[in-house]
Amino acid sequence: MSDFLPSTIQISYLVAASLFIVGLKQMSSPATARRGNLLGAIGMLIAIVATLLDQQVLNYETIAVGIILGSIIGTVMAQKVEMTAMPQMVGLLNGFGGAASMLVAMGEFWRYLYIPESLAVDSNIVVLLGVLIGGITLTGSLVAFAKLQELMTGAPITFPLQQPVNAFLFLGFLAGSGYLLVYPEEPKVFLVLVALSLILGVMFVIPIGGGDMPVVISLLNSYSGIAAAVAGFIVMNNMLIIAGALVGASGIILTQIMCKAMNRSLLNVLFAAFGTGGGTSTGSGSNIEKVVRSIDAEESAMMLGYARSVVIVPGYGMAVAQAQHAVRELADQLDRLGVEVKYAIHPVAGRMPGHMNVLLAEANVPYPQLYDMDDVNPLFEQTDVALVIGANDVVNPAARHDASSPIYGMPILDVDRAKHTIVIKRSMNTGFAGVDNELFYKDKTMMLFGSAKDVVAKLVSEVKQL
Repeated sequence: MSDFLPSTIQISYLVAASLFIVGLKQMSSPATARRGNLLGAIGMLIAIVATLLDQQVLNYETIAVGIILGSIIGTVMAQKVEMTAMPQMVGLLNGFGGAASMLVAMGEFWRYLYIPESLAVDSNIVVLLGVLIGGITLTGSLVAFAKLQELMTGAPITFPLQQPVNAFLFLGFLAGSGYLLVYPEEPKVFLVLVALSLILGVMFVIPIGGGDMPVVISLLNSYSGIAAAVAGFIVMNNMLIIAGALVGASGIILTQIMCKAMNRSLLNVLFAAFGTGGGTSTGSGSNIEKVVRSIDAEESAMMLGYARSVVIVPGYGMAVAQAQHAVRELADQLDRLGVEVKYAIHPVAGRMPGHMNVLLAEANVPYPQLYDMDDVNPLFEQTDVALVIGANDVVNPAARHDASSPIYGMPILDVDRAKHTIVIKRSMNTGFAGVDNELFYKDKTMMLFGSAKDVVAKLVSEVKQL
């Protein structure tokens, strides 16, 4: 009987880990993502209950207060946040994960200060890793949140000798860690290391432009997982180690996918201070004649309504305008007229991985209509009308042929190969990369200027009359 409870806890951890793995697999597809998320939540519930059954837990009252407060805060956040602000919330939650791991590390260090035995070298190393990774994740995520929320500029923030300063701060952390390994009972040195980790997090994210936030959020998500795994080693909890390792590994894989989708290395994203945040036209190095052909809502509705096939290309402009519901209504009206409607999703469209999928899912867009870039690109040549809503760099043909363009080599959606293209955009301003979009001047392209939500609403009204 004495071995029953520990065995039950470990079996529960095994079940929870299995649910995490299956849930992650199912979250790779929009059609099964909700079920995968539910399986992961059930796994976490099992892991929490099993952990609370552990006899080493001494104060259930404090834990209950934490669970209640956390549940209330999480519920309010989930209900209040707009779907368009989901990247900010994801970034903030990454920061909370880093903060939790850092606090666990700090608590472990402080615990050893008040017991006779000194902190072992291996335990001290794990604690310092928890402080470093957790601190960087916390403040880095807060800066990412501030950039996405426009509390600070989304453009890269740089200054002379920035990278040497960052290297100096990191070397300072390593030197302080070495000192603490030799003299572990030095709380002042430990607090300096905590401060250095928090500063490194800020310095890590400020030189990254807002358009690279999908990569940053993925990477910080990976950091939060690694920090959780480190916390698992600190408190000797196998479930925390497994869950953290899964999050860390999946975050790194997603980061690599995001970088591949932009044809850039991770080092380039982190240190190149890339992008202007969308200024005026700077040119892409092409000698094409820059003639813009505009169109109104009535003409656009006729083109869409009498087409056989339409591919809708959503971008960050759709998210900002919160136009996803209007877009779904437009698709429904086109479907009523017998038009085949598809959605083309670029991996880095928006401000977080899967941003467009999340928005369209909120508008109840059928999953079979969502097409990844590799699947939809061969279909553009047979598409009558490509409707681009707030997308820019991810549809710029210069990426295919202009070696002088900053986005050269980036995989794009081949909307210029459709028979006709309608681009809904507020103005002719450039996208994140700060380069002109050749698509806007193509003979087959027509510009429909205005806020995406208002323009799409007008299109819906006009299509209803067809």
